[in-house]
Amino acid sequence: MLDKKNFYINGEWVKPNSSEEIKVIDPATEENCAVITLGNKADVDIAVNAAKDAYVSWAFSSKEERIELLEKLYENYKKRWADIAEAITLEMGAPKDFATKLQAGTGASHIKSFIRYLKNFAFEKPLGEHAPNQRLIYEPKGVCALITPWNWPMNQVCLKVMPAIAAGCTMVLKPSELAPLSSMILAEIIDDVKFPKGVFNLVNGDGATTGDALTSHPDINMISFTGSTRAGALISQNAAKDFKRVSLELGGKGANIIFKDADSEAIERGALRCFRNSGQSCNAPTRMLIEKSMYEEAIERLKKYTESFEVGDPKKEGEHIGPVISETQYNKIQTLIQKGIDEGAKLVAGGTGKPDGLDKGYFVKPTVFADVNNNMDVARTEIFGPVLSVIPFETEEEAIKIANDTAYGLTNYIQTQDSEKVQRVARKLRSGMVDVNGAGIAVDAPFGGFKHSGIGREAGEHGLEEFLEVKAVGGWS
Repeated sequence: MLDKKNFYINGEWVKPNSSEEIKVIDPATEENCAVITLGNKADVDIAVNAAKDAYVSWAFSSKEERIELLEKLYENYKKRWADIAEAITLEMGAPKDFATKLQAGTGASHIKSFIRYLKNFAFEKPLGEHAPNQRLIYEPKGVCALITPWNWPMNQVCLKVMPAIAAGCTMVLKPSELAPLSSMILAEIIDDVKFPKGVFNLVNGDGATTGDALTSHPDINMISFTGSTRAGALISQNAAKDFKRVSLELGGKGANIIFKDADSEAIERGALRCFRNSGQSCNAPTRMLIEKSMYEEAIERLKKYTESFEVGDPKKEGEHIGPVISETQYNKIQTLIQKGIDEGAKLVAGGTGKPDGLDKGYFVKPTVFADVNNNMDVARTEIFGPVLSVIPFETEEEAIKIANDTAYGLTNYIQTQDSEKVQRVARKLRSGMVDVNGAGIAVDAPFGGFKHSGIGREAGEHGLEEFLEVKAVGGWS
């Protein structure tokens, strides 16, 4: 079992003030794989004070200095790529190939992307030709609390740490206590690069103790959080007490609208996109809306595809999916699958219990429900497992109405060969992102949502600007 009890504070690995320890569980075996410390208020105070002290000089560091350090970080990240992928497989059960290509790969992509945007970003610029003595200055927001989830650990950490560094902020990172190991490797990389002491700090712990201490700390200026909508609401309440800036990337219940003129791979592609990462993606298309004229055929295709979909050991190579993150999450998914059955949805494939031959580990059967309506819990709740709810529709207007009838608004999907229909529907969908015909969303496109899916945007220039305040100066000469 790995000993990961220390925190990274003020440029060195230190023994925590707290003595309370928690185990990290390998979800594929249900066995302890590491031990970390649950940071308390005193640990948070020490880390925040280090970040506050470092901010005095780091906020005024040159763009060139930050670019040089980030470029070194990128080179060192590539050297540790395999270690990061292996940690992600261990801590959250992402299969080996998926962890290498996508889980670790997205982290590298975001580092590279933020370097490019930092190089091109103007931190000072005139308001416009009409006002030659008016200047806009973009300044770092200050000391940031970065709280990240377990489902895409390195992707989400890099979407916060890299723009915070690029903006000139200092930070305290609290990764998920369920999947902290890859973040601790990133801390090792940052240590090797020799960032100024206190710019980056890492404190492990849970939300109730460590997260609450961070988000309520008077010297935190900004909170960037990715996680559940419920936790996002609690964090917002903490932030409101002293007007902390908040960026929240929360849940989703994406609709995938499949029109009768969709391409031949749209059904299977939609199911794969739902099941990938064991269904543990906030932007997954978990509601499949199918035009009635092709509905019966589509259900048969989904049944065939899902029954052949492989679930297995994350340590082996292949395109299969692994377990879900924890026993708690497994039990939640099982409860919701049973709720779908009880509500009268037609179980097409999968169901409760573990896949055949997988008695150990938090493995879930890929599951498809047909004849779902939007009032059912399986259509309204973010299940966060490989569970697809299929809903029929007759008209374009009905599809849009069903898609928008949700508390969430993160990512919706459209499948059609009619470009005018694409543009019509995309404009009417109430979501921060719309993916058409499997094109995907670019690594530097603004990532975020409407309604209960959060506040603000991550990635690219918009992600950098989340960590900046704008100051207007009149009479500049």
